[in-house]
Amino acid sequence: MTETSANAQPSPSRRKLALFLPLGVFALLAALFFIRLYAGDASRIPSALIGKQAPAFALPPLQGLDGVAGFGGDDLRKGHVTVVNVFASWCAPCHIEHEWLMALAKDARLADKGMTLAGLAYKDEPANAKKFLDDGGNPYSLVGLDSLGRVAIDFGVYGVPETFVIRGDGTIAFKFIGPLTRQALQTTLVPEIEKALR
Repeated sequence: MTETSANAQPSPSRRKLALFLPLGVFALLAALFFIRLYAGDASRIPSALIGKQAPAFALPPLQGLDGVAGFGGDDLRKGHVTVVNVFASWCAPCHIEHEWLMALAKDARLADKGMTLAGLAYKDEPANAKKFLDDGGNPYSLVGLDSLGRVAIDFGVYGVPETFVIRGDGTIAFKFIGPLTRQALQTTLVPEIEKALR
């Protein structure tokens, strides 16, 4: 009497295939996600807020920064271009980009045209944010403390650092995701600021 196929044991090669198939599928998906993550320029991710008004908000100042006020939505509607940089002392890329924010703050040509640089301290301890700016220099005319990260959420922030160019009427003109570099400053951010100044 022959054994029915229902009672037949799978061959060793089929057992190995059944064992390694989920692992292979996982590895393939992981490779696909990894490739997509690093494909293209993350700073070019579109924002749903481009062309729309900046959110209404009011942030308190970072205590201990003499003469540097906090800011809110009304400050973004005073007729001059504002560059809002979202930063945190605990953010390693923020330390990397800081020298380029200092360079932007020293650009007399843009300052003469009315550009203001504002910092949004995201989910940071006030003492740590102040030390960060004391150590590296403060490029900002205004610094608001977003302790809970709610204002950043309203701006659609993915993570720090991010930089927004806001026209004088409060319209968000451009969003740069990730740390600024010399090249990004010269070839992307400054041209977007100049465009917003027109």
